[in-house]
Amino acid sequence: MIRSELVLRMAAQNPHLYAKDVELGGDAILDRMAGALAEGDRVELRDFGTFGIRDCEARTSRNPRSGENVAVAAKRVVHFKPGKTLRARLNLRPAD
Repeated sequence: MIRSELVLRMAAQNPHLYAKDVELGGDAILDRMAGALAEGDRVELRDFGTFGIRDCEARTSRNPRSGENVAVAAKRVVHFKPGKTLRARLNLRPAD
């Protein structure tokens, strides 16, 4: 599902709201989540999961095309850990 589909579905479930208002609300939530992660905070959505930041150390990797060694700089990455309810919901039916 892409962002525009999510906005349309949420607007359809809430006919008293305009799609533009749903989009602004979603943007505000995502912007605040990104801001919290950028500040080093953890974002927890109960029954869904937790977003956090992990530090990856600098390392040497290999370019698969040329085979030459490439230096990869240290960086911070977003890590998501699903909550118990989400894991249970994902495992209700066998994977295709």
